Amino acid sequence: MPRKKDDKTLTRVEMEIMGILWDYGKDGMTTHEIIEHYPDPKPAYSTIATFMKILTVKEFVGFNKSLTSKAVTHVFYPLMSRQEYTSKFMKEVKESFFEGSLKKLLSFFVEEEDLSPEALEQILMVMEKEVGK
Repeated sequence: MPRKKDDKTLTRVEMEIMGILWDYGKDGMTTHEIIEHYPDPKPAYSTIATFMKILTVKEFVGFNKSLTSKAVTHVFYPLMSRQEYTSKFMKEVKESFFEGSLKKLLSFFVEEEDLSPEALEQILMVMEKEVGK
């Protein structure tokens, strides 16, 4: 199945599922285990199974088959870390909305967010620390 351009990003529901995998399933989780970690009301098994197929096609998750006496169970695991996805996503945001300019991206957040003087000071400290590396 050919990949589409929007396959690079996660939808809200896909992000919820990936969050569960990143937090609890680095070694793999079944569909039932993923549902167990969902808050109430829990989604239907078929809903999560459908999203797991989508995430597999989009290459965000991989799976192994586990054979039990009753059935074949798929054990899903993330193919990229939360940090890797966040970095990739933010680079795309910077390119798409801010002409590739980190300065424009940072300026946007400083202007749009109601940051306290303490928060701005912390941001400056982080930036100074990174420049000093």
